[in-house]
Amino acid sequence: MLSGGLDSAVLAADEARTRTVHPVYVAGGLAWEQGEADIIKLLLSRPPLAGKAEPLVRLEFSMRDVYAPTHWAMTGTPPAYDTPDEDVYLHGRNVALISKAAVYAATRKISRIVLAPLAGNPFPDATPMFFEAFGKALSLGLSAPISIAAPFSAMHKDEVIRRGAALGVPFELTLSCMNPAGTTHCGLCSKCRERRDGFHDAGIADPTAYANISPR
Repeated sequence: MLSGGLDSAVLAADEARTRTVHPVYVAGGLAWEQGEADIIKLLLSRPPLAGKAEPLVRLEFSMRDVYAPTHWAMTGTPPAYDTPDEDVYLHGRNVALISKAAVYAATRKISRIVLAPLAGNPFPDATPMFFEAFGKALSLGLSAPISIAAPFSAMHKDEVIRRGAALGVPFELTLSCMNPAGTTHCGLCSKCRERRDGFHDAGIADPTAYANISPR
C-alpha cells in the first residue's frame, strides 16, 4: 500500500530489499490525492525503488458518498497544527483501502498486503488484532490466503526516518500533508507537524518544501 507518504515510501524501500514490491494506491476521492499521485510517479522513478518495484496500480474506492461534502478531507481544510491524531480520524479508512487491495491481490495470487502504521497509532483499524482478524475474514471471503502486515507498528517517526536515510529514500519525493499545493507541503496541518518533528528527533535535515512557516 503506497500512499506516497514518508512512512509508506520507507516501507516500500525496506520491502524491496528482499521481495518484489507491487505498489498499490487506492484513491478515495480525498482532497490531497492528486498531490500524492504526482509524488509517487517521481518516487518510483528514483533509487532505491527504481527497477525494484512493479508499475504502480491505482485502484478506486470512493468515499465521497460516505463523508459529507463539508468534511475536512473533502474540502482540504484539516484541523489545526497542534491537534491530536484523533482529530483526523477517517472512519473506515483502512477497512476501505485494504478491502480493495485484497480483491486485487487475490485475483493476482498475491497473498501479503503491507502497510505502514507506526507506534502510537490510535485508530481501531490499525491494530494488530484488527489486521489479524481482517486478514482471516478476507481469506475466507476471497477463498485465497491474505495476510496483512504492519512491519513498522513498533517504530516511531524518527526511527522510520533514520531507516529511510540508511536505505537512501529521497524524502523530498514523499508527501505527508492534508492540504498540499500540488506536491508542496502546507506546513500548517498536523501531518506537517509530525513530519517536521520526526526529522528534528531523528537528527536529520528536513529536505521538505513547506508553503508556510511552522506556527510554533
